[in-house]
Amino acid sequence: MGRSVHACLGGLAVGDGVDVAVVGAINVSPESFYAGSVAASADALLRAALAMRQAGAALIDVGAMTTAPYGPPPLPVAEEADRLARAVDLLVAKLDLPVSADTARAAAARAALDAGARVINDVSGLAGDPELAPLLARRGAGLILMAAEGPTAGAAAPDGAGDPVEVVAARLAAGLAAARAAGVPADRIVLDPGIGFFRRQAVAWPEWDCRVLAGLGRLRALGHPLCVGVSRKSFIGALAGEPDPARRLPGSLAAAAAAVLEGAHLIRAHDVAETAQAVRVAEAIRRARRDGPPAGGAGPPC
Repeated sequence: MGRSVHACLGGLAVGDGVDVAVVGAINVSPESFYAGSVAASADALLRAALAMRQAGAALIDVGAMTTAPYGPPPLPVAEEADRLARAVDLLVAKLDLPVSADTARAAAARAALDAGARVINDVSGLAGDPELAPLLARRGAGLILMAAEGPTAGAAAPDGAGDPVEVVAARLAAGLAAARAAGVPADRIVLDPGIGFFRRQAVAWPEWDCRVLAGLGRLRALGHPLCVGVSRKSFIGALAGEPDPARRLPGSLAAAAAAVLEGAHLIRAHDVAETAQAVRVAEAIRRARRDGPPAGGAGPPC
């Protein structure tokens, strides 16, 4: 397996030797690709988050603007910041779980951190805003760093026709270099391979996502735990012939289980109860392998 990987994400210990964690994903963005993830009011947001906690979520990730690569143009940053601040403030006041804000923009991240967020989930690979990494370093926030298609911080070359896992690894390495240069502690970073976000490659995107999931173990060389988000994404629809995200739960659970078998440490999902059950079964099978990671537990304090 090589050396152990671990991190402290907003006070949550993640990595080898720790139970795989489920991250509950909620949106306060009406334009989200999956309407079932959208909380249209403060009451709906709180109900959804409490239900996720009850179902076993270890962290709640809230987004205020769709990040889908085929989505509408970005919101004005002030509107995203306001949405995030109100949502995070409510969740932090009512939950005993760390809250993550899904944003790539420093102004929105600052508003979320001021409201009590402890983690920033950046889908841009730190390429979206040069002020974000220094902000995270100053505030001591955890970072979920996603591989981003196209030029990423410190990497100007196009992806081209390379092996999907190698391309993702290079993108993540570039983001890590930017984080390191800004002073973000290495033990507060978790990596995300960007399932669903690579659309302009020589490999068709459903195959791309499958090949990345099958090769997650190769990303261990980067030295950080892996967070994987497959919930209801388009590659599942393409493989299963199901255009409606609302009908992709079975495929989402299959993909989440596959990710755990290949070494994922966190699974980001809209359906926490169902995903937690799939994760526990897949994790038990993974541990039964002779070369599997050590048995998990609550993890050390961090």
